[in-house]
Amino acid sequence: MTAVLTAPAAPDLDAAAVKRPFALARHSLALAWRNLVKTMRNPEQLLDVTLQPIIFTAMFGFLLGGALAGDTAAYLQTLVPALMVMLTLFASIQSGTNFSTDLKSGLFDRFRSMPIGRSAPLIGAVLGDAIRYVVTIVVLLGFSYLLGFRIETDPARALAACLLAIGLGFALSWVFLLLGAVMKEPGSVQGIAFIVTFPLTFGTNMLTPTASMPGWLQAWMDVNPSVYAMDAARGLMVGGPVATPVAVTLAWIAGIIAVFAPLAVAAYRRRT
Repeated sequence: MTAVLTAPAAPDLDAAAVKRPFALARHSLALAWRNLVKTMRNPEQLLDVTLQPIIFTAMFGFLLGGALAGDTAAYLQTLVPALMVMLTLFASIQSGTNFSTDLKSGLFDRFRSMPIGRSAPLIGAVLGDAIRYVVTIVVLLGFSYLLGFRIETDPARALAACLLAIGLGFALSWVFLLLGAVMKEPGSVQGIAFIVTFPLTFGTNMLTPTASMPGWLQAWMDVNPSVYAMDAARGLMVGGPVATPVAVTLAWIAGIIAVFAPLAVAAYRRRT
């Protein structure tokens, strides 16, 4: 009688990984560190978030400051907190573009063969891009300070304003990850992402007061999460209402993540 030897079935490494306590968080942080190291070794990837704060601050401050506030420094007091939110949202676009590039290169096929949670690469991607938010905020505040901007509250509230802007950028990055998962070309992701971002950033009271807007634009601003984030940042950095803008912004952040994070993960699983 000949015995038939059967190789044991390979364990479901992915399922085993996600069942271990805190495994998904550990894997996500490891991949976030990978993305961070990759960015630091290629500093040209930070060129946009380094130059945009300088360009937008100088352009808006010197072009509109005298006409709207009588003085550039005075105008910066209301412009800079709102500009911080706008630039953070622009920085989040790169999350979707990089994700689409990595998908197209086959990198995520390698991730599938590793004992990590299926959603870890997505979480790692958005966490790793936090360096982009930090750089754009540091450059913005540093350059604005040279032009006359001053924080009128305290460092703790100013830090809270920065974290709120980063939170909204983090939430919006899930929208762009979804685009990266369903669209085949990184250029297409970037194009659609800019179409999404422009109404969110320029359809606001960033440059001029809400009362000066036509009725239809004011209606849009009533439901635009960026408006609440900008009002919250202004209140936290230079004084003004804080409780309602912060609460609404946090609700928007939670809602966007709750809707688009599962959709992005599902689209990624179908793609890979």
